[in-house]
Amino acid sequence: MAAKAPFAKMNGAGNEIIVADMRGRADRVSATAALALNASPSTRFDQIMAIHDARTPGTAYFIDILNSDGSPAQACGNGTRCVVQALAAETGQKTFTFETVAGILNAVEHENGLISVDMGRPRFDWQEIPLAEEFRDTRMIELQIGPIDDPVLHSPSVVSMGNPHAIFWVEQDVWSYELDRFGPMLENHPIFPERANITIAQVTSPASMVVRTWERGAGLTRACGSAACAAAVAGARTRRTGRSVVVRAPGGELQVEWREDDHVVLSGPAEWEFSGTFDPQTGVWVRDEESAA
Repeated sequence: MAAKAPFAKMNGAGNEIIVADMRGRADRVSATAALALNASPSTRFDQIMAIHDARTPGTAYFIDILNSDGSPAQACGNGTRCVVQALAAETGQKTFTFETVAGILNAVEHENGLISVDMGRPRFDWQEIPLAEEFRDTRMIELQIGPIDDPVLHSPSVVSMGNPHAIFWVEQDVWSYELDRFGPMLENHPIFPERANITIAQVTSPASMVVRTWERGAGLTRACGSAACAAAVAGARTRRTGRSVVVRAPGGELQVEWREDDHVVLSGPAEWEFSGTFDPQTGVWVRDEESAA
């Protein structure tokens, strides 16, 4: 049996995260372990952020990301902030460069405790999102839920932040929509060959919006960093908002800035809950206090 690995249960603006320390190991967190951890009420999560030794010169670590259904994820801004807080507490370092399957991420912990992550450049081309068919203008695509003459949700903006997102703009309160019912259908719609994160967004001012997100591979979430970025970018792109937006999710507030150099910077909190050790193959885990006893 492989040696157990340390982990921290954390959250980023309510986005439930497990940060797994896989440094110095050749194995990975298995889908079986992810499903087992998510089945336990104490370790239920949206994403696992597994820290591995660096693969590319100039980066500190490689971050492998898993969703709660065991599937791989390309990007997780809230989870990256949790990784930064955990490593900053361990090392005293404040700036980090990570590698993920979606590319290189730079992050910094500020003196006030907030953490900023450069999420890179958004992608708008239908093939890069990706979509199953061509749409020349991805600020609005033909997709709806409900009757043709009176759809409940329709005409989303689509964008990739390293992972695919669809943002449905609504005038009513975001809680008035049954996202738990529509989310699975939209996530798995044939137009999204790699599935998609589904967000309902209500613009409340040129500098603020309220969102709820059905996260690909995780379901309803209290916050999704890449979805906040996608919604902010889509808001600016459709002239609903400016390029700097406060995004209010059920779990808390996130600040998103789409800079003039085309990079999207996500800022927000990270919170430590408890730590323990787990088996990366089976998901069997023990809380640190229990180990000490």
